[in-house]
Amino acid sequence: MPTLHDLLAIPPARRDALAAVARHLEPGHTVVLSTHINADGDGCGSEVAVARILQARGLHVRIVNPTPWPQGFRFLLGPDIQECSEEGHKALKGADRLLVLDISDVGRLGALADDVRKLKVPRLVIDHHVAHDEPAGDVTASDTAACATGEMIRDLAHVMGVPISADIAVPLYVAMLTDTGGFRFSNTSPRCHAIAAELLAAGVEPEAIYRSVYQSVPVGRLHLMREALASIEHDPSVGLAWISLEPGALERHHVSPEDLDGLAEYPRSIAGTRLALFFRDLGHDRVKVSFRSTGRVDVNVLARQFGGGGHAKAAGALIPGVLSAVRPQVIAAARAYLLTIPQD
Repeated sequence: MPTLHDLLAIPPARRDALAAVARHLEPGHTVVLSTHINADGDGCGSEVAVARILQARGLHVRIVNPTPWPQGFRFLLGPDIQECSEEGHKALKGADRLLVLDISDVGRLGALADDVRKLKVPRLVIDHHVAHDEPAGDVTASDTAACATGEMIRDLAHVMGVPISADIAVPLYVAMLTDTGGFRFSNTSPRCHAIAAELLAAGVEPEAIYRSVYQSVPVGRLHLMREALASIEHDPSVGLAWISLEPGALERHHVSPEDLDGLAEYPRSIAGTRLALFFRDLGHDRVKVSFRSTGRVDVNVLARQFGGGGHAKAAGALIPGVLSAVRPQVIAAARAYLLTIPQD
């Protein structure tokens, strides 16, 4: 049985990959951090933690995301963090390095993707997703065994010799808490819990974090949830369930994309469901599909059929078309895929 010391040790291949990234991060450099569109807790938490790690080593850091910083994670920011997402691609200028977090595909940088492709400075990536055909950087530290990119960032701190203070521990805890669904999903490993204990010892207050992340939602989120749940459909013969949101749902309820977080878990929670789908018509001939699974069903395989990807139990795809056309197409593919996988 592994000891706590064994669990906290950084896997050798991961340490080498992170050391290769760290070699490009020297005191005095200006580093731009970025993550995927509609940043989640792992993206935001990882960015804030990295910013403070690099600042502790004498680097200058600014955060530039393709979409605005989520209101629900604004509590992570402090006066020490330069968050310049509203400036868009202009904020990329003058950077000595770009460090992209929680992304395996440059396309997930949205409006920043083309500018990132053209950057002449070293582009670095730290991530925990399945590798994609077009990564966002040239030097990559990626490990799908990590429960969250935040776990990788904790290891980066150790590789760079930066002690994990309370102001670094809090965003790391948020990253891991949210990407494991409150330490409930299958990516919750013994190492994940060991690191969480380390972060608690560094000063994290779990109840305060829980209130900030899960008990500070706008009332419009509940109305949005009501609309989504009213659409639920279920095919128990194959273990498939899905929900949908029509165009304009966010505007109707005066909420933002971050308020969609967790909705895909509701169809997955139905007894006997092996694969859950969440369809959201974005308008402009685009439908976002979130895929969630249980057991041996690998939704990354299914999402890749539609140009998407992600993890085995959680993936996504952006599909051209309207909801009425895309939904039956994806449901048919999901049914066919489930028939190839034996029931647990």
